Amino acid sequence: MKDLKHLIYFEKLLLEANNELVQQAQQEGRICVAYTCENTPEPLLNLPGAFSTRLRAPRTGSMEIATYYLTSFLCEYSRALLERAVEGGYNFADCIITPDGCSMMNRCVENMELLKTMGRDKPDFFYEYMEIPMKSDDNGLNLYTLQCRNHILKPLQEHYGIDISEEAIRQAVAEHNRVCRLIRAIGEFRKGERPTITGYEFHVITLATYVCPKYLLIDKLEETLEELKTREPDEVSPFRARVAVVGSEVDDIDFIKLVEDSGAYVCADRFCYGSLPGRDPIVLNDQEDALTQICRIYMERGQCPRYMNTAKMDARRTYVNAIAKEYGADGIIYEQMKFCDPWAYEKMLGSHILREEFNYPVLAVDRPYAIASSGQMRTRVQAFVESIEIKTIQKGGASNG
Repeated sequence: MKDLKHLIYFEKLLLEANNELVQQAQQEGRICVAYTCENTPEPLLNLPGAFSTRLRAPRTGSMEIATYYLTSFLCEYSRALLERAVEGGYNFADCIITPDGCSMMNRCVENMELLKTMGRDKPDFFYEYMEIPMKSDDNGLNLYTLQCRNHILKPLQEHYGIDISEEAIRQAVAEHNRVCRLIRAIGEFRKGERPTITGYEFHVITLATYVCPKYLLIDKLEETLEELKTREPDEVSPFRARVAVVGSEVDDIDFIKLVEDSGAYVCADRFCYGSLPGRDPIVLNDQEDALTQICRIYMERGQCPRYMNTAKMDARRTYVNAIAKEYGADGIIYEQMKFCDPWAYEKMLGSHILREEFNYPVLAVDRPYAIASSGQMRTRVQAFVESIEIKTIQKGGASNG
């Protein structure tokens, strides 16, 4: 296919946490709100005068310093972030807000604070830690709402004078939804038998919306959407199977590239930093305050294993089944960051249920934070693709690849 006009631009934005759009927004006087987890409601971080960036550590190398403080048994995402913070890579942030989606992330940010890695020469810099409910119910909603009010809204107002009114929150939701609708529209082009966007390209574009000021991406997203409407797909597909990638945090574009280079088209992205459900629009009514509605939506649609009530656990597998059908997946790759405790249990149980009860071919893998070129992972994905092809032949059908 012809190269997307803005793909290199999006890729460049992902080379550094302090990318050019982050710098531009700060030069315009906006406050940079750093965060680390999908359980932090994005619209509340993008109120007028502020913008969010989800922390990542592109081109990670050694993590020796972070391993000294966190041990080698904590996930590489938390260690990579601490290592980059110690290096001074996040000094551009004006504050950081983290939820206790897992204890590892809490320890990571706590060490950032203890080591004074951020906020240099910024007297109003603050660290905030949120408690996230473990059950999706009324009590959980009350907790979530209180935590967002006390650890997001109040600090932003007290330290930086950010408007936290009902009107401001609804305005932030409207701007958030504009980006979400563009991403979901772009993602629709993955559904056809001859898709006009690769999973790698889509991941790059989606990832940019998590780490850059959203309002500065609108024009490029709109142009990309229009471009895809007339983009001609390859006459012969380089892919031999379609897969949904499901699991924990994926901000490494090389992982998706490795999967697709191995012959598996990534048609759906149910992982942290993905579009499903992370880029679903937030629909508000006029009868209830916006903060409560945002928290309820995040809690009810969230696919994080932090939520441990039976209904939420069952719904996570049902959701994967639904998106696999919607996007025409032949199989599922269930991935987990090494030493990620919540997703380790979820991957074990989820991959078994999706294989035995929903009848999907499933490849369950654990992976490093930065995969670069992994011969072992490539071999496993290639073997998985071949197994899907064999099953398709046995059924007398043809792959969707």
